[in-house]
Amino acid sequence: MLDKNNIEKQFNMVAEEYDMNRRRFIPCYDDFYINTTALIAANIDAPERIIDLGTGTGLLSEHWYRHFSGAEYILTDIAEDMLEVAKCRFSGLEGFSYKVADYLKGLPDVSADTVISTLSIHHLEDDEKQVLFGNIYNALPDGGLFVNYDQFCAVDDRLSRWYDRFWEGQLYNSGLTDKDIALWQARRKLDRECSVEQEINMLRKSGFSMVECVYSYHKFAVIAALK
Repeated sequence: MLDKNNIEKQFNMVAEEYDMNRRRFIPCYDDFYINTTALIAANIDAPERIIDLGTGTGLLSEHWYRHFSGAEYILTDIAEDMLEVAKCRFSGLEGFSYKVADYLKGLPDVSADTVISTLSIHHLEDDEKQVLFGNIYNALPDGGLFVNYDQFCAVDDRLSRWYDRFWEGQLYNSGLTDKDIALWQARRKLDRECSVEQEINMLRKSGFSMVECVYSYHKFAVIAALK
């Protein structure tokens, strides 16, 4: 099992620079964050309350806010420094609250019709993912939505190595500094990726009635699950 204190330390180290380099680390940034969120937003009713698990600096919530400015947002992360950046991002806006917490130990004790997460859940072991998905399912009302924007391995280890090598090559040619690359390599040691297919099966096992991968680009995918 991963040391959650180590995760907190690693991500606190990069909080202020996190957004600056996000496009460099995510080659498919526009499709992953912007276009996929627009696709989902075009097909759901406006949420009343959204919980963002492992919110980091609030980047994903910002993209959701562009579509649903009337929703209430609860941003939770294990790294306090990340949440401080999120607070600055949404300073002056109503409807945002923040909680420093390990979401695996429990979700915010509020009702919410939507749960979102980005590039966080892949740090969990598979059995922890299954527990989390069950908790999310139980917390959502009928018709509630969970969307996970994350990174994944391929089913075949050989294809996973293709994806990893290609991604690494893109990063080395993206303008990132040696320090950025070194921090990324340290964070990669915390990854516990599963395949898209495995995660879909976990979500179905948790009880979700509709589970689909709505976007995929090599290591990056977005999975939507309806209760």
